[in-house]
Amino acid sequence: MADREYRYVIIGGGLAGGSAVEGIRKQDADGSVLLICGEKHLPYDRPPLTKKLWFGKKQVEEIFLHDQQWYAAHGVDARLATEAVSLDPSRKMVTAGNGNTYHYDKLLLATGGTPRRLDIPGGDLDGICYYRYLDDYLKTRSAAAEGKSAVVIGGGFIGSEIAAALSSNKLEVTMVYPGPYLVDRVFPDDLGRALQELYRSRGIAILSGDAPTSFEKARGRFLTTTRNGKRIESDLLIVGIGIVPTVNLAQAAGLTIENGIVVNEDLQTSNPDTYAAGDIAFFPYQALGKRMRIEHWDNAISQGRHAGRNMAGAGEPFTYMPYFFSDLFEFGYEAVGDVNSKLETFADWQKENDTGVIYYLSEGKVRGAMMCNVWDKVEAARELIKRGEGMVPDELRGAIR
Repeated sequence: MADREYRYVIIGGGLAGGSAVEGIRKQDADGSVLLICGEKHLPYDRPPLTKKLWFGKKQVEEIFLHDQQWYAAHGVDARLATEAVSLDPSRKMVTAGNGNTYHYDKLLLATGGTPRRLDIPGGDLDGICYYRYLDDYLKTRSAAAEGKSAVVIGGGFIGSEIAAALSSNKLEVTMVYPGPYLVDRVFPDDLGRALQELYRSRGIAILSGDAPTSFEKARGRFLTTTRNGKRIESDLLIVGIGIVPTVNLAQAAGLTIENGIVVNEDLQTSNPDTYAAGDIAFFPYQALGKRMRIEHWDNAISQGRHAGRNMAGAGEPFTYMPYFFSDLFEFGYEAVGDVNSKLETFADWQKENDTGVIYYLSEGKVRGAMMCNVWDKVEAARELIKRGEGMVPDELRGAIR
């Protein structure tokens, strides 16, 4: 059983883990770093898996944060296809699935999330794609021939993006999701329903307010049966219904867990030598004055870098306001802050349900903003949210253009 010591150990080879290496090296050029990656791939960007890769705007080799030579040149021991199975913060020790143990001075948990699975008959059938990883893209891309059919379960970010990608690649697409309209946790009613009609106009069959009750497979094709009695045959079956934060290591190690791993403003967990970043971190969102857990690209990068710098001694609070973005056919947006459709919303449209800014308000204060086909205004939205001024909707007309 090998036993090695590192100054820094990072568990998780996603965006947060890969970005943490950059943060460490900003502060400490020489300290030994171990990066434990569950996947067989080095850290890569996830957004292209449902966006640019499908439209020929990026190639697979372009989505990696860095190549193997970069990690080697920066003194990083990157262990691919390796799982950390236990963590002992008192002994500062990580045990991997192969039995190897690693000691550290500072540890980062950047374990991300695993795709939520459907606990229904046939939910574990071979060939169902619970879409999240690069291997899922590679497998789906090779199967997604023009004229084939696909059922997409889920109407949130992943479901809406992969459905648009498949439809644009001339597959026959059916979407099934329980909400009344697309991305209903974020989009206000009018916008969500307008985008749903855009999808229908592109030939996508929409079964909203519905859910799968069973899957079957025969002669290489899937049969999806829904709660409302629909039966749909398809060549591909893709499920994108969110993720479950991977906190089992932290939980077993006795770290404080609420909605993810609880961290302070420096991204330290309840054990000060253990940090957490990305999808799993339940952190104090300074500008909003509350704790949040955010499952988006910019948050993973920014928190990963910040945690890396703090592990190496920077000691700076995380005050950044991460943004996120999406592209659904010709409708694109960027958003920042708390964009929850349960909040009061005010839409300042230049072109209704197409171009403009949606403000999300609570107690008269702007808590979030979504810029729809309005670009390079994220910083203006951040400043508006940070000011925390009481505003009536009419005062928001033209506030961001």
